[in-house]
Amino acid sequence: MPEAPQGKNRVKWWGPGILWAISSVGSGSILFTPRIGSEYGYSFLWLLLMVCFLMWIMIREAGRFSVVTGRTVLDGFSTLPGPRNWALWLIFVPQLFAAAVGVAGLSGLAGSALKTVLPGGLVLWSIALLWASVFLVGFGGYKWVSRVAQIFALIMVVVTFLAALQSKPDLQSFTAGLAPNIPDNLDIPFILPWVGTILAGSMGILWYSYWVATKGYGGAVGELHKGEDVDDVEEEGRSEKDYYAAIDGLKAWMRTMSNTALIGVLIGTLTITSFLVLGVELLKPEGIVPSGVDVALQLTKLLSEIWGSLGYWVMMMAIVVILGGSVIANQDGWARSFADITLLLPLSGYEKGGDEQVKEKAPPKWMHPMVFWRPSKMGYRQALKIFYLVSITGVASTALILAIGDPVKIMSFSGIIAAVHTPFIVFTTFALNLNLPEGVRPRLVTNGLMVAAGLFYTVFMVLYAINFFSGGM
Repeated sequence: MPEAPQGKNRVKWWGPGILWAISSVGSGSILFTPRIGSEYGYSFLWLLLMVCFLMWIMIREAGRFSVVTGRTVLDGFSTLPGPRNWALWLIFVPQLFAAAVGVAGLSGLAGSALKTVLPGGLVLWSIALLWASVFLVGFGGYKWVSRVAQIFALIMVVVTFLAALQSKPDLQSFTAGLAPNIPDNLDIPFILPWVGTILAGSMGILWYSYWVATKGYGGAVGELHKGEDVDDVEEEGRSEKDYYAAIDGLKAWMRTMSNTALIGVLIGTLTITSFLVLGVELLKPEGIVPSGVDVALQLTKLLSEIWGSLGYWVMMMAIVVILGGSVIANQDGWARSFADITLLLPLSGYEKGGDEQVKEKAPPKWMHPMVFWRPSKMGYRQALKIFYLVSITGVASTALILAIGDPVKIMSFSGIIAAVHTPFIVFTTFALNLNLPEGVRPRLVTNGLMVAAGLFYTVFMVLYAINFFSGGM
């Protein structure tokens, strides 16, 4: 295990947090947060910050499992007691649909913004952006995806924060929103979509585990990512280390991982809070509570009244960067997850997943149509990642854009899947970490916060499901 980075070198390891931030700040920030601000002012600022704090706990615990074990959380799910790989199937099948829908919706929203400033329609720009992202994720590897995410994150934070400052927020009202308060005119169906899209959805918790593993936190993950352009990290056998020295080394890596998760959450929180401020200060005084794509267009129009044409272009750039970055990060996260699950499904619990399995036995016949085309030097994992990237978040998402068109309507179908999966992922990650070695196992306070997060999202799941199936969404 290499030593954890120290001092300024830690900045080089922020990639997973920044990539996670880009994946987490998308449609919810643009579509729902300004609407909440317009309707309720700063009354739910406390709720936004509470959810962001819980999200930091959740992704940090997913990262803990990868740092300590050298395996992703989904790999850990394959070891749960019960029918073979039941947890993987529970995640895999619904998320195939959610991936196609989610990427189509995000691409559609970005396309709707681009068509207002460029010649061509929504479908043209949505599909063009989607396939440009497929090319970057499929052939650029983690390094290029991470670098693009860092640039996008910088633009996203600076532009939205400056726009919020320019709207001259009422600091007294803002600070009052920090105290828990439930407005008298509470409309639960109105706020549910917003709560569900504050930072990452269910799969975003797992993706952080993947990006931490790909970066090489705690040491490289053996054969897990061979065939992909990952960071060069020297591999050393952990079993040869003295136990207590290894524990100390893992603790140092976990501190780095925890700080990286915090960086990602802070970037996301600042961006979402900026959109809340814009909703309160620009939309609310006008009595405007727009819906769908009109939210972004109204903000662009109102900001242009403050900054002139500069405001228009600044806001438009922020919207395209946020949504385009989300498309890239979501495609990368979903493709990695599906490739991992596909390699894990033929295995029994605690067998080694990834490319190493094919050295000992041929992959199952049903996998051949997915990987028959791969070059000899490409690993099965990378080939499967490209297969799912192209077929699910490429072809299937394109078909949805062509068939439905309206990006808001497209995305409404995936919300129920995220609502159901989030508490399941939280509680299963909690259970996995209870079995980690003493010294790197989560403490009582952390366990309590994970349980609180799971209960919070369980209540949210019940309310969302009731509202969804009663026709409220």
